[in-house]
Amino acid sequence: MEIILLERIEKLGGIGDVVTVKNGFARNYLLPNNKALRANDANRKLFEANRAKIEADNAERRGDAEGRAKDIDGKQIVLIRQASNTGQHGSVAVRDIVEALADDGVQGVTKAMVELERPIKSLGLVDVKVKLHPEVVVTVGVNVARSPDEAEMRNQGIDVITPPCSRKNELPPPRSPRTRLAKTNMTTPRRRRKPLATRRPPMRTTPKRPRPTKPDASRTITRQARAAPPPGSAALLLAVERRVATIVDIISSPSTFAMGG
Repeated sequence: MEIILLERIEKLGGIGDVVTVKNGFARNYLLPNNKALRANDANRKLFEANRAKIEADNAERRGDAEGRAKDIDGKQIVLIRQASNTGQHGSVAVRDIVEALADDGVQGVTKAMVELERPIKSLGLVDVKVKLHPEVVVTVGVNVARSPDEAEMRNQGIDVITPPCSRKNELPPPRSPRTRLAKTNMTTPRRRRKPLATRRPPMRTTPKRPRPTKPDASRTITRQARAAPPPGSAALLLAVERRVATIVDIISSPSTFAMGG
């Protein structure tokens, strides 16, 4: 989208320049904030008719910003935050910087003027740019510390965050033999077992079938003994056979039929 700039925009141009920007950047930022106009015939004529007034207003606002910049440029504010020994703490946002400047007597600074790429999350000194006017930019120092005494020590150049072993011209304290032995005996932690619901069930193995073996002589004898009749049954069977044979002989003899006649 082609637009006409109504004020100086960093990396784009100055008042009256016709530039091409992305549609979203123009619709969401430049046009709603009255920083540009759409580059059409009607807006070009309107801009040329009011160009002198626009430039005069811009010069007046720039003069006011330059007068205020003398009191703000190089100012340092102190923000107290609770932090660990490594210097990590809750983030410092643009709102905190604006409130700290207002408490220090600096009025008229809004959140849109503070240029902070990302929130400050560590202790130390950070330089933050404050844009009082598109052509007037000042720098404010933000000192994030755990106490006012710590902030004063940092202003004197004393590093209160860096451990002694990492400072220049200093050696780390020697470790005791017990500490070395403890570090050498350290073992890797055990792996955490999975809950019962996610464990894989154990594989079921079928028992092996026994191999066929050759018949044993003792087992064969035992089977034969079980199949043999009891001792008294042979005599009984012999007596029955004799009785049957006797009956058959009586029936088949001719004398028997003769007596019946």
